[in-house]
Amino acid sequence: MTPANASLALPAALPTNSLMGIYLRLSCVPIIWGGTFIAGRIVAGHLPPATAASIRYVFATLALLVALQLSQGLRAMFQITRRQLLGTMALGATGIFAYNLFFFNALALMPAGRASLIVALNPAVTLMVAAALMGERLSTTRWLGVGLALVGVWVVVTRGDLSQLTQSIGRGELAMFGAVCAWAAYTLLGRRLLQGLSPLLATLWACIWGMLFLMGVAVRELPTLQASAFTAEVWLSLAFLGFMGTALAFVWYYEGIRQLGAARTVVFNNLVPVFAVLISWLVLSEPVNPSLIAGGAMALGGVFLVNRVR
Repeated sequence: MTPANASLALPAALPTNSLMGIYLRLSCVPIIWGGTFIAGRIVAGHLPPATAASIRYVFATLALLVALQLSQGLRAMFQITRRQLLGTMALGATGIFAYNLFFFNALALMPAGRASLIVALNPAVTLMVAAALMGERLSTTRWLGVGLALVGVWVVVTRGDLSQLTQSIGRGELAMFGAVCAWAAYTLLGRRLLQGLSPLLATLWACIWGMLFLMGVAVRELPTLQASAFTAEVWLSLAFLGFMGTALAFVWYYEGIRQLGAARTVVFNNLVPVFAVLISWLVLSEPVNPSLIAGGAMALGGVFLVNRVR
């Protein structure tokens, strides 16, 4: 997932030890984000979507508040303009509220590995929307990448039978496509609305707004909740989603953006579906068939071309 306000400028040279530490942490980020699909799949089998997402962002917000206190102090939280506050509200509505409702709904209906390969369309869809609505010009290579990514996901969704596209798209696939569109909106909104706001502060406020929106929907789910649904496995998965998948991974990812630049850092996103499929196979025993491998390889190849920056 690409941060909304990332810069493509290349940074100054860093000491070798510092570089190794940054690359090591960045290598862990796609493993963590790949694991979020498995944790989400576990949670979605026990809790309704808004409740699951609300608890996830309670954990994430607490972790981000601690990170802010340690780095800048909590007073920095209120050093924000009205425009930036409204901008973070828009981010919370799209990248937190809408994305997570789609995410948990989808994972309740489809395998985690399959869902992760659909989410791999994020960069391609974001670029297409930017070209259509914001007048951004795309190179031939990037258009080729968009097309290759779309065909790859088509292969995954239809399980290799391209003529069965309409019959293969169910509620789970539609929900995951909705998540992709929500993240594209989050990314493009952030480019325009959050100039001058630190990534940590932007993420914290977006999480707070998104959590509040989610809680508004979660209240309606209370009558359906059962205490037996909150197993140790569910609590561990929610804690992983909040602390690791949201707070820690985003801090490490933003650190890579700041120290290495977005052009180098965004390449690590390509590994997220790879780890998601691998961990789904190891932990959930989800099948890995030839169409998933072939379509996934095409989708990842397309995303790599999309993310290529001179």
